[in-house]
Amino acid sequence: MKAVLSKEVGGPETLVVEDIAEPTPGAGEVLVKVAACAINFPDTLIIRDMYQFKPPRPFAPGGEISGTIEALGEGVTGWQVGDKVMCGVGNGGLQEKVAVAAGRLFKVPDGIDLVKASALLMTYGTTIHGLKDRGDIKPGETVLVLGAAGGVGLSAVELAKAYGCRVVAAVSTEEKGEVARRHGADEVVIYPRAPFDKDTSRDLANAFKAAVGPNGADIVYDIVGGDYSEPALRAIAWEGRFLVIGFPAGIAKMPLNLTLLKSCDIRGVFWGAFTAREPERNAKNIEELFDLWKAGKIDPLVSETYPIERAHEAITKLENRGAIGKLVVTMNV
Repeated sequence: MKAVLSKEVGGPETLVVEDIAEPTPGAGEVLVKVAACAINFPDTLIIRDMYQFKPPRPFAPGGEISGTIEALGEGVTGWQVGDKVMCGVGNGGLQEKVAVAAGRLFKVPDGIDLVKASALLMTYGTTIHGLKDRGDIKPGETVLVLGAAGGVGLSAVELAKAYGCRVVAAVSTEEKGEVARRHGADEVVIYPRAPFDKDTSRDLANAFKAAVGPNGADIVYDIVGGDYSEPALRAIAWEGRFLVIGFPAGIAKMPLNLTLLKSCDIRGVFWGAFTAREPERNAKNIEELFDLWKAGKIDPLVSETYPIERAHEAITKLENRGAIGKLVVTMNV
């Protein structure tokens, strides 16, 4: 079977497509014939040895997949060959078949496309955990979303609207702003490219303040980091919640005096660790996501698909912050 392999530390250009042996499911595992593997920011880090986890090489990147169960390992119950499933795998998703622990699977409901299903878990799973479990979101609040046109950003726009909030989407281009509006954003702020000097940072803070209104943003959903974080923190409401999701623009250095002046919280959102520590709560969140999907309140945007031979192009585009919605690699199996 074909697999995209990282055999040396480096960027997407170091990835190679090779034939490798098919995996055999062990006890408690199933063999999934992969239909699609969504590309996420951790894929850009793991091949450079910059992620929290460093699998031994060679390995396939790709953290979330959808597909069809092809075989059951010893002791597996509750699943059948032919079931359509999706799951997070950490890495190893960019190959045509994957052996995965049965406990990590989620059944894809009838009527939901497998390509779109591959784009749900990591983005919407992160965001529902962030907004509900870490952000204590309430109807009527104002939510400022940074990086609002990417996969995680659009999930935050849609879920915040589903929970009855006003949403301000912060993006880098008008094209991305239009996408955010189509997914429910009430207002859009176009920010410049970092790095920022003091004047640019102050101007962006003022733009955020004008967009969120005089009371400030009850929740800031920060997927971007870097120079963008402090201006957003300056626009937060009294007792607001600043949610730290990721750092594609770098790790921000935040002036903690602002947390005192606003009596606000900075809260980390580590969905991967949450799924391992509290799988039952995560499963309830995923069930709620499917209910919202069926109700038409969320709809993952897959903007582009790539064959496995061009997986490196998808990772490159995401790394360069050119993606709108989700980029997905599809398998010819």
